[in-house]
Amino acid sequence: MRKTTVTLLLMACLMASVTFARKKSDGKPERLINIDFRQQKGPLNTMFKECVGAGRANEGLRADWQQQLAYVKKECGFRYIRMHGLLTDDMAVYKEDKNGNPEYNFMYVDVLFDFLQSIGMKPFVELGFMPGALASGNETIFWWRGNVTPPKDYDKWAGLIHALTAHFTERYGADEVKTWYFEVWNEPNLSPGFWSGTQQDYFKLYKYSAEAIKRVNKEYRVGGPATAGAAWESEFIDYCYKNKVPVDFVSTHAYGVKQGYLDEFGNSGTVLDKNPASVSGDVLQSRKEITGSPLPDLELHYTEWSASYTPSDPIHDSYHEAAYVLQKLKQVGNAANSMSYWVFTDIFEEAGPRYTPFHGGFGMLNIQGINKPVFYAYQFLNRLGNTELVNKDSASWACKDVSGNVQLLAWDFTNTHPGDSVHNQDYYIRDLPSKSKGKLKINISNVPDGTYVLEVYKVGYRSNDAYADYLSMGRPSQLTRQQVEQIKKRNDGAPVSKETITVKGGKPVLKELEMRENDVFFLSLAAPDSKSQR
Repeated sequence: MRKTTVTLLLMACLMASVTFARKKSDGKPERLINIDFRQQKGPLNTMFKECVGAGRANEGLRADWQQQLAYVKKECGFRYIRMHGLLTDDMAVYKEDKNGNPEYNFMYVDVLFDFLQSIGMKPFVELGFMPGALASGNETIFWWRGNVTPPKDYDKWAGLIHALTAHFTERYGADEVKTWYFEVWNEPNLSPGFWSGTQQDYFKLYKYSAEAIKRVNKEYRVGGPATAGAAWESEFIDYCYKNKVPVDFVSTHAYGVKQGYLDEFGNSGTVLDKNPASVSGDVLQSRKEITGSPLPDLELHYTEWSASYTPSDPIHDSYHEAAYVLQKLKQVGNAANSMSYWVFTDIFEEAGPRYTPFHGGFGMLNIQGINKPVFYAYQFLNRLGNTELVNKDSASWACKDVSGNVQLLAWDFTNTHPGDSVHNQDYYIRDLPSKSKGKLKINISNVPDGTYVLEVYKVGYRSNDAYADYLSMGRPSQLTRQQVEQIKKRNDGAPVSKETITVKGGKPVLKELEMRENDVFFLSLAAPDSKSQR
């Protein structure tokens, strides 16, 4: 079934590309996007900004992490955040007295969750890893040693989850906690790795967790299996259905590389998958599995996804990542309730503190808060209006807001990776000039008469491409304060063009742009001094 889904998606992608890539008489390609201001498709699906990832909970107690999250929330609009390690020993949630009786402490968790509340974000609560005093073994993962063993006592585990959920209810109120999600563990199918037990051990952990949460409030939302690679979905649903275990959503993860596993330092190398349906094919298949299951109405959340699953992959820093992300989100369509990009910041210490300012980290921002190209992809998405317009172009969104302002987000995604013989770690660290893809012509008809400001924003090779500037500096192992400010200033997201135009008598708004490989353009057509209302 998975191969059939992927094949159909690939055929759709290829057919769509034929519809908007035409040849001019001089042989150069020309792409035309026709938009009618009056033709509405419906409300914009904003699953792309429902959730974003972060490394571990304890990092969320840092001032720089909090400053970056507040900035990303403001600019990109994410509603939820998910992270590892909420129950790990560095959050000091659990110990036992000399008689083996549980003692709970949620003060560190309160600091973190209070901060999330203060900036208007909600937790997508990942329940893990195992507190040392409750662990059945010593197996850990990452530099910060998250314990990945099952509990030595499942009743005590359930007691912890019940106490934590009751504490949330008392502190934030049941109505608020009803809007949260509780996800049990992370990638238990990767063993050894994130879970030392079996699949049945995980299902038992899920059962005890879900029932503990529902004992506090049956309307609280809980799900799993939080697997890597869209695994265990059908088995998980069948287990919950047959054993009457509560479940409200399915969660899993997908990344766009072909080989490697948990390569924290990028030593073995990764390769970007050439399959046009990578990531998105998994999401469509997950939705199909849910629809065909005994519980067809479950929500689907991809709680991790990106081009690569290693925090040492330079594609994350490259301008290619912005177009890649937009391409995959567009292909997913309505299949997922959320697609949580992994992660928002390079303040991320699975492999320990990093020693260089650009090291292929997962983040949208580097450690010094420099915007990477992918940050602008999400900023542009957040600037789209709340109403999507009819649009036959398969690599763009066209929208308008309640004030009548129009937004168009268009991109080219070209997978320029040379293939399996070259690792991402050798390819994306290079200076990679983009090739021409011809003209992009935009025609917006039936815009109401009036005066408008047309702004064009761009991400691409050496345009909001901080890594290219870092390369030009010789890839210094450390950046001075002046170098950080220089890179930020050169990549500040300012419009590349701005003009005032007058629309009168039904005259269409026309704009022609030079499109190159992996360029991303955002166009804003707005009345002067108006504020977009999404």
